[in-house]
Amino acid sequence: MKAAVMHTPADGYVDVKDVTLRDLRPGEALVDMEYCGLCHTDLHVAAGEFGEEPNRIIGHEGIGRVSKVAPGVTSLKVGDRVSIAWFYQGCGHCEYCLTGRETFCRHVLNAGYNVDGAMAEQCIVKADYAVKVPEGLDPVEASSLTCAGVTVYKGLKVAGIKPGQWVSIVGAGGLGNLAVQFAHNVFNAHVAVVDGKADKLQAAKENGAEVLVDWHDGNVAEQIQAKTGGVHAALVTAVAPSAFNQAVYSLRPGGKLVAIALPQGDMKLNIAKTVLDGIIVAGSLVGTRADLAECFQFGAEGKVHPIVHTRRLDEINDMIQELKDGHVVGRNVVDFVHSV
Repeated sequence: MKAAVMHTPADGYVDVKDVTLRDLRPGEALVDMEYCGLCHTDLHVAAGEFGEEPNRIIGHEGIGRVSKVAPGVTSLKVGDRVSIAWFYQGCGHCEYCLTGRETFCRHVLNAGYNVDGAMAEQCIVKADYAVKVPEGLDPVEASSLTCAGVTVYKGLKVAGIKPGQWVSIVGAGGLGNLAVQFAHNVFNAHVAVVDGKADKLQAAKENGAEVLVDWHDGNVAEQIQAKTGGVHAALVTAVAPSAFNQAVYSLRPGGKLVAIALPQGDMKLNIAKTVLDGIIVAGSLVGTRADLAECFQFGAEGKVHPIVHTRRLDEINDMIQELKDGHVVGRNVVDFVHSV
């Protein structure tokens, strides 16, 4: 089969090559891939920023049909449409796995990082960890919900945003455009968006954002304070440390900064602002299987529609470059159904 395999040593790019998958083990299923989105986390993996993983198949926004199950598997059957997500498997018995916080498992496996991922014609999954895609949800849209969607959905849950409150989405790319939709259509919040690209800001406006701030104009926090009175929560999906620093100053007293993106470097917090305004800072990792099932259901109900652009697998390095350059509105998704 054809698969996108990271270079060794890692340099940020991949090769499309023929790969033979191993035989299924107990508890596993084989999935014929239909779609797989390219996420910014894939860029971190391909660059070796999380550690070298020689010959790893990337990809964790995968959707496909089960074509084979190992003996004894009862949670999936041939023909089921399932996801291959970043959270591939937890240990199942630690305090995090047992208390609804399975993504923090210290023995977690992540698709496309420390196990082979979904940017391939076929993928092996742990049957009990593959979330089923509901009928009525377009599989190409489901691919973006598998990581980008569930990540910002979980971030909004962590933010504790309530109907009628203000939330700012810092970065309106693959994650940010979905954060706008979830905040507006599911959480019934008012939305401010910060980005430096006119097309991304326009897409955010079309999806329900009421306040648009171009960070090239400067004074981002001051603009948000003036237009909203300070946001109750700020979700940072932009891969730049400066975005986190600006977001803190956009918060009203008691506000919460939710860190989602993973740039290199440190976040600066003004002690006086943090203490005197009671600012809360929280990290938010990708959602659990339960979060993803909820996310899929909102997609099936039409409350969120990812912006997707289908591509061929042989365009994968062009896709990587476009994402690095910040030229992608929504998500680039490899279509394995119609072309390879």
